[in-house]
Amino acid sequence: MTHIDLPADSQFGIDNLPLGIFSTPGTAPRVGVRYGETVIDLSVALGDPEFSSPSLNTFMARGRSRWVEVRESITDMLIGGQTPAEAIVSVSDVTMHLPFEVADYVDFYASEHHASNIGRLFRPDAEPLLPNWKHLPVAYHGRAGTVVVSGTDITRPHGQRKAPDEPSPTFGPSRRLDIEAEMGFVVGVPSDGPISPDQFSEHVFGAVIVNDWSARDIQAWEYVPLGPNLGKSFATSISPWVVPLLALEHARVSTPVQDPEPLEYLRESRSWALDIDLTVSWNGHVVSRPPYRAMYWSPAQMLAHETVNGASSRTGDLFASGTISGPAKDQRGAFIELTWGGSEPVRLGAQTRTFLEDGDDVVIAASAPGPHGSRIGFGEVRGRIVQARESYSRVRR
Repeated sequence: MTHIDLPADSQFGIDNLPLGIFSTPGTAPRVGVRYGETVIDLSVALGDPEFSSPSLNTFMARGRSRWVEVRESITDMLIGGQTPAEAIVSVSDVTMHLPFEVADYVDFYASEHHASNIGRLFRPDAEPLLPNWKHLPVAYHGRAGTVVVSGTDITRPHGQRKAPDEPSPTFGPSRRLDIEAEMGFVVGVPSDGPISPDQFSEHVFGAVIVNDWSARDIQAWEYVPLGPNLGKSFATSISPWVVPLLALEHARVSTPVQDPEPLEYLRESRSWALDIDLTVSWNGHVVSRPPYRAMYWSPAQMLAHETVNGASSRTGDLFASGTISGPAKDQRGAFIELTWGGSEPVRLGAQTRTFLEDGDDVVIAASAPGPHGSRIGFGEVRGRIVQARESYSRVRR
């Protein structure tokens, strides 16, 4: 048995214990827990075949009592220095995989600052917020099959685009490729109907960082009247480590004042808004620090609205917050906001950018407060833009 040394400033200490799917050369993907600079193979450490699975879905579906039991077992093992040596792998020696099978994907629009900025950019002659925005968490239905793990290259998408000064649309690669810095939440326990805000922690296992890549020129032309489609569906990146809600109790805060008061089905007895700090780096330069605590709608309210009509939820459902933006310019979580529609370029060392160019690399990191002054790390979600492929596949005959 082995005691694992923990770096003093580690965001992956005993208060965190995020789970993910990892492999080493020549081995199959399986469940691990991150502790400091190591990954602990839970199939070996706990001797449970449940953790030999290549996804977290089986474990997440077991429910909160099982989540608590496993967390306590890992904590006792680490504190007691009882981790089997053969279960310990260096972080530098593993490959991380998509942590769960994504059953469904919904992306919300929960930041008042972001929604107001986008409204001013897309509808300059109208009110920034549409009449329904402060009454319900607005969302669109995404594509589960294009959710990818951090480190996956992002191919520039094709679609129709029409600039205001163009008489008709053209087809081709997006010219205004963007990011959206978000947090995502993963359903563990399914339901066949509504989940109230106060039932949130009984159903949602944990959280990840999300980059919901966006082709703004395609989006602007297609989104009226039914909302985003091709401008969003080509790729959504998530971080590989799922931080359990059980680790985020000390990060809970209240949402901003919600006026008017939400309808009863959206009211929380205690808010699940979270104090999470994000950092967005563009080609190695920090360009934004979005604060999740500024979000108008909480994740519990999002899930309540998503299911209130009787819609079912499944293990592996992912729902994201939408772009996280604060009131300051350096808190904007999308480049369309940061550059104000491309009119205010961002300086990256000797270069400037408005939207993403081929070869650009974006990294979003996040952390939250834990007990006793600790920080709970989510790791990072990274993606590099590669040039558009041919718009149609060539069929082999």
